Amino acid sequence: MELLLKLAQDHPDESAYIVLTGAQKIVILLLLAGGVAWFIADRILFLTVINAILTTFYLVICAFKFYLIHLSLSSTREMEFTEEEIASLTDEDLPVYSILLPLYHETETLKRLVDGLAKLDYPKDKLDVQLLLEEDDVATVEAVENMNMPPFIRAVVTPDSQPKTKPKACNLGLAQARGKYLVIYDGEDRPEPDQLKKAVLGFRRCPDDVICLQAKLNFYNPRQNLLTRWFTTEYSMWFDLFLPGLDHLESPIPLGGTSNHFDIEKLRDLLGWDAFNVTEDCDLGIRISKARYTTRTIDSTTWEEACSDLGYWIRQRSRWTKGYIQTYLVHWRHPFRLARDLGLRQSLGFHLMIGGTPLCLLINPLYWGLTVVWFVWRWETLAQLFPFPIILWALVCLFVGNFVFVYSCMLAAFRRKNYDLVKYGLFVPVYWVLMSIGAWKGFLQLLYKPTYWEKTKHGFDLAKGS
Repeated sequence: MELLLKLAQDHPDESAYIVLTGAQKIVILLLLAGGVAWFIADRILFLTVINAILTTFYLVICAFKFYLIHLSLSSTREMEFTEEEIASLTDEDLPVYSILLPLYHETETLKRLVDGLAKLDYPKDKLDVQLLLEEDDVATVEAVENMNMPPFIRAVVTPDSQPKTKPKACNLGLAQARGKYLVIYDGEDRPEPDQLKKAVLGFRRCPDDVICLQAKLNFYNPRQNLLTRWFTTEYSMWFDLFLPGLDHLESPIPLGGTSNHFDIEKLRDLLGWDAFNVTEDCDLGIRISKARYTTRTIDSTTWEEACSDLGYWIRQRSRWTKGYIQTYLVHWRHPFRLARDLGLRQSLGFHLMIGGTPLCLLINPLYWGLTVVWFVWRWETLAQLFPFPIILWALVCLFVGNFVFVYSCMLAAFRRKNYDLVKYGLFVPVYWVLMSIGAWKGFLQLLYKPTYWEKTKHGFDLAKGS
């Protein structure tokens, strides 16, 4: 039990248990006070400077992500394995592999989950599978108890206490894991059958500083509705174009919530996951880099269920944004120490990906609103906020930046051979509106429910026969 909250207890500065430290609150209050005073003294200059900063930020983000895509396309960074290498592994040669499966209100997908585990191409006597259940989730606990589970699967019940989060359950699983390596899967996941063997080969091929191998994620129900089509192109862009680029730069990789494979002993040395961070995977990716460990990506895909219900999709997106902000606030408590631990180049990647991703989603509605105001009312004050250099940058963002992101979505769908989804990339700006709605929900929730876990419901694809 000691691992459950150990990070927060032993290293509170590395945990999202506290949203803002006293020093952070003082800095934010000083910035707000200075901004208000400047606005009162000269509101046009103040707003013009803020506009220039945000526009420059947009340009830098666009250039950085375009560069990541260039790196991903120009050279293969992810680890690949031949069929001969995989076939050469004997059962005796393979280590015990632990699999953590956090479940909460997952009775709909339970049978499919167990059937999927049986399809893994790995000796079953070398599997150590833990179904991580919550004490108050009586329905799922009873469903597991009533099933005839294979001997390699055991149920582990997490005590009903706060915070009620996935990382807390995973820390319990980590403490009881028996394997040399460990992977997390979600209840609806369908990993490629040979993924564990690829991970074993990957760890054996890598130097000792590699602690994690991240597999790619994609969806098995991409065509269920318009939302899943957009979601699929976004996931393809993130895992097939952005993460390999970050890997190439050796920047911190914000891990996916599933299919990250770990060296167990090194993960325990890092005290597992932060139980108070609602994107514990992203946070762990940063802590891995700060500890001078490395994450690599492997050429294997885990197929997940794309959330097809807009309400639950917004909940999921709000949690992701809230967690990214949590992660950014935690690791920027000591900016000079962060630069020292990561290095200047890697620190830039941290600021642009972890800080920049939610910031873009939050300020997008502001610029959409300003665009509407200008074209409808021709408000002259806006012209003063966009002198020539800024309007030039803004036009570059509007046309070049949007083109890059739309093209990236289309390219990602094409590379995944989802040719019929390519055309939906043209309409992805509508999807950005939904992303911003979720982002604002998560940002506001950070103020009053920072550790609340917005649960994503699964099984919609089963209900609709997809």
